[in-house]
Amino acid sequence: QVQVVESGGGLVQAGGSLRLSCVASGSIISVGTMTWHRQAPGKQRELVAVITSAGSTNYADSVKGRFTISRDNARNTMYLQMNSLKPEDTAVYYCDADAQALGVKSFQNYWGQGTQVTVSS
Repeated sequence: QVQVVESGGGLVQAGGSLRLSCVASGSIISVGTMTWHRQAPGKQRELVAVITSAGSTNYADSVKGRFTISRDNARNTMYLQMNSLKPEDTAVYYCDADAQALGVKSFQNYWGQGTQVTVSS
């Protein structure tokens, strides 16, 4: 089985920075695309940033120039460096990973439980 765990959330003032981490662990053969999402209170979940196993990235317009996604393939870990944070970035941040587990023929999608990011004005 594969577990995905996010960490690094917290409370920060507007203009500050946070770095989120997402680790995929378990009986993993390979990890493919990894994605950060967020869900603010009363709003739908939205895609924040995505990174392929080759390192190609894409961002939501609302975070371009402020957030940077990266990954360490050797550690099956993805990061989200968030700078110039705004109150509207307040949300629960989730990551998902496409991964192939031992004994499973195809890639499956696995989600973490989320980490809270709160930006005060």
